[in-house]
Amino acid sequence: MMEALRAGVAVFDSGYYYAAHDVWEAAWLEERDGLLQGLIQYAGAVHHARERNWEGCVSLAGSAREYLVAADARGVNVSDVREYLVALEADPERVERGPPQGITIDGEIVGLGELDAEAALWASPALAEERGENAVIQGVAYAREDFESGEADSVFVRLAIDFVTDADKRAIIAQRLGEHAEERRRRERDVEGLF
Repeated sequence: MMEALRAGVAVFDSGYYYAAHDVWEAAWLEERDGLLQGLIQYAGAVHHARERNWEGCVSLAGSAREYLVAADARGVNVSDVREYLVALEADPERVERGPPQGITIDGEIVGLGELDAEAALWASPALAEERGENAVIQGVAYAREDFESGEADSVFVRLAIDFVTDADKRAIIAQRLGEHAEERRRRERDVEGLF
């Protein structure tokens, strides 16, 4: 759970609010957790505010704040987030005047480039989807499959991690990951055709 938490924090603090929501939601589906639920709703509130859905923002800001009251903080700066949520609930347009409250773990900012393999694999599908990198989505699925089956050094795992952690080369990495995914899909279809 900590790796998903770290991944979502890095994605959120990089400005991909809806993608952070997706990272935390995927983890929450596995482990119903109040901190994750509060952060999911925080990301949703910020996303709604940025889309000028003031009513949705206000509603989620209030419920996020409530979830974060009793949550095990796990080092997250929950009190700062809750304080921002109070202000956001009162004035959702504040998100247009400045960035939302960043999230830290144990007082440290977690950047995308600092994620380890497991955390990067939590971040990669949501980041690919939010960026509209459709060719990457299947490659990321293969990366998760390989990683979970013990192939932590597969080309898919390496490229999916680099897609998250190396912003300067993200476009070329996305292209390569998409090419490898298409080749693997082609091989799978060939094998299916034999039976």
